[in-house]
Amino acid sequence: MKYENFTTFDVKVENAIATVTFDFGTVNVQGQEMLADLNSLAMRLERDRETKVVIFQSANPEIWVCHYDTELLKDMSTEAVSREDAQLLDLQTVCERISKVPQATIAKLEGFARGGGHELALALDMRFAVRGKYKFMQMEVGMGILPCGGGASRMARQTGLGRALEIILSARDFSADEAEAMGTINKASEADEIDDYVNTLANRIAKFPAESINACKQMVYESIDKPIDEALKAEAYWLYQATSKTPAVKRFALADEQGLEHSMETSAIGTTWSWMCKTFNDGLISAGVPEETWGANAPYPRRHQASSTKPIGAVADGHAVLQGQ
Repeated sequence: MKYENFTTFDVKVENAIATVTFDFGTVNVQGQEMLADLNSLAMRLERDRETKVVIFQSANPEIWVCHYDTELLKDMSTEAVSREDAQLLDLQTVCERISKVPQATIAKLEGFARGGGHELALALDMRFAVRGKYKFMQMEVGMGILPCGGGASRMARQTGLGRALEIILSARDFSADEAEAMGTINKASEADEIDDYVNTLANRIAKFPAESINACKQMVYESIDKPIDEALKAEAYWLYQATSKTPAVKRFALADEQGLEHSMETSAIGTTWSWMCKTFNDGLISAGVPEETWGANAPYPRRHQASSTKPIGAVADGHAVLQGQ
């Protein structure tokens, strides 16, 4: 998939990770150009089965993405409409489309994100910010409007009602540590730590099957507002979406055949999946099966010579280092 001809950001893809770098004017203003670019980006990501993670960052050391363009705000209607006649706004539509792409999306926040910029960050799956540089604000109440890019809805889901109202009604800047405490970001880091943390996370996620990444993501989002019985059905639905498109069941069969479930080492350390991935995929490689056909219907791998009690794969800090797709 080619990611070219954008006006407000550049995209580079390497090792199944796309890095989107905003670089538009002095403040990365969120106008029609950026919304058009984001919509085009979402369309390509929806069709891309190779890219598994997308990191959004800024070339501007002070600002991630600024507020919504006032040139667009000044043309808003001053007439009230009924609930039935209300239509989604362009920022709402674009943020919602970005939120539903099949890849895991990460905001690397090293500067300000205010108004619509913060609402875009909330539409991504995960957010990581730098202490001393990152600040966020929803200032709309002071302007006589409200967050209108999904911010109010997503913030309530992230923080709970009381904190969402504090953020929206106070219309002030919040620091990275406050954001972490309130739940609008996953983690606050020092400036010299964020790259390693985000890159390590992205590379780890990128080792997993694309279809299971998407299934996990869609299941979590779908279940947020459902009663538990409906949420469990959604969980089962997305499970079978994953097993129909990945070699998971064949990997489980291989683990059972090798007796890996009885290995104290694999159970305690968590390297079973690493061994399964490597053994299964190495079998496909040795059989000359093209990687693009490694789906649920891929041929069963040749039996490896590896020991059934000694899994292949390293362990670092208690995490299995996965070596396969």
